This record gives sequence, structure tokens and C-alpha cells, in this order.
Amino acid sequence: MPASIAASNLYRAEPTGSARGTGVLVLAGSSGRLDVGRADALAAAGATALALRWFGGEGQPPVPCEIELELFVAALDLLAADCERLAILGLSYGAEAALLTAVRDSRVSTVVALAPTDVAWEGQHQHDDDPRLSKWTWRGEGVPFVPLDREWVPALDRPAFAPLYLQSRASAGADAVEAARIPAETFRGTLVLVAGEDDQVWPGAQAARRIAASRAEAGLATHVVIDAAAGHPVVLPGETPPDLRRGYQVGGDEGAPQRLGALAWPAIREALHLT
Repeated sequence: MPASIAASNLYRAEPTGSARGTGVLVLAGSSGRLDVGRADALAAAGATALALRWFGGEGQPPVPCEIELELFVAALDLLAADCERLAILGLSYGAEAALLTAVRDSRVSTVVALAPTDVAWEGQHQHDDDPRLSKWTWRGEGVPFVPLDREWVPALDRPAFAPLYLQSRASAGADAVEAARIPAETFRGTLVLVAGEDDQVWPGAQAARRIAASRAEAGLATHVVIDAAAGHPVVLPGETPPDLRRGYQVGGDEGAPQRLGALAWPAIREALHLT
């Protein structure tokens, strides 16, 4: 387990007053950024929010590959000292981390997964001949993952990566996909899944439905929020939005990130016990 987390990889936002009810660990996705704006918005609504940079920062791997899930447990420790409830809110790769952590750390009472995935994926490689490694490890072992199909070629100069993930699932086969499946039905807490049907980064809406179905079979409710015309990004009410321009397609019509965030906000507020 990481002995400590460098201060430069953390940003903590406190609510006004003395309330310290819900502590929320805030995880960005493949941008690798500290989600300061999202942490500030959650603190303004009454949470203690701790944004964590989990790769690319001081003392961290340069890309999301073989990231220790114990890192997120250690970050939760920082919130547990003075918060009654622990939650994780993550986007994309951060949602993947949130779900993988929650099924291992029973202290987590709520997960908000924005643009989620139902399986763990291969870690990012820096060179074409790099070995295939998991994006995550737990207790020194790689988490089972779906390998990315390296034969896939984008159709456009500004690619949409959702077809890569769909092709990779198909080429990996059912057994590999099942081995990499995140067992969200073992998480007994509150789960909110937020996705855009037009997500061009990866098929988040399909994943949300799979997760909800597996939990329903186990008798667990899941709050699923899907906007048919939204894409991958989500901007919550009151959040200072990051630069949403990307060198790849994200999907969604004009204003979709803010609209999806507003649509999901009531469920997020209720799940996190916010004002």
C-alpha cells in the first residue's frame, strides 16, 4: 500500500460550516487532472471533497497502467478521519477505479460512476511492443482485464474510440470479458450510474445497463441516468468546467455535458446526502 500521497496530487475542498457528513473521493479519467472544479462544486453542496491525481503526478506512473487500487484506499483513509460516510465519484477511467475500489473496501457507502464501464480494461501502453498489463493491481496482482485489440484502426483522423472497445470485447471472447467483469452486485451501497447514449469514447450507456442488470439479479437497486443525445463528458451544476476540447470524438450535441450533469444532479445529491 502506498505509504503516503504527495500533497501535489491532492486537492481538498471543505463545506461551509461544521458539517462533515459525506466525504467524497473525486477521480478524473484519462486526462490525469486534479478535478478541482468538481471538488469545489461538491463542497459547495455540503460534501468534504478530496480530488486525487492518480497517475502522471509526483511519484506516480506516467500513464494509467498497473495503478495500485490501494492508492484509492489510502485516499479514503484521509477522508475517514472526519467524515461519517465515504463515497467515490469518478468519470470514465475514474469510474472504473471507483467501482473496483468499492467492491474491495466495505467502508464505501456510495459510488457515482459517470460514463462507467462494467469491466476492467488493459492499461495504457507507451510503445506498440509493450507487454499487455492490467490498468490496475490489487495486493500486488494485476486485476483481470479485457485486452485492447491492437489490430483496430481508427476510421477518422479525429477518432471515436467506442468502436475500439466494442471490437476488443468481441475479439477477447466471453470468458475473458467475464473474468474482467467488475462484480458490482457485491457492492451493497448506493450506486448512481450516469451515461450518454452517444458516448464516442467508450460505450458507457451499455455498460450502465449491464451493471444495473447484474445488481437487479442480486436484488439491488441502481439509479441509472441516461441522456440519449449526450456523449462522454459530464459537467455538474456549479462546476467550473474543464476544457472539453479533445483530439478525439466524445459525442453529444451542444450543451450535452451540462444537460447530463443537471439531469443526474438530483440523484447525485440524494445519494451523497447533499444540501
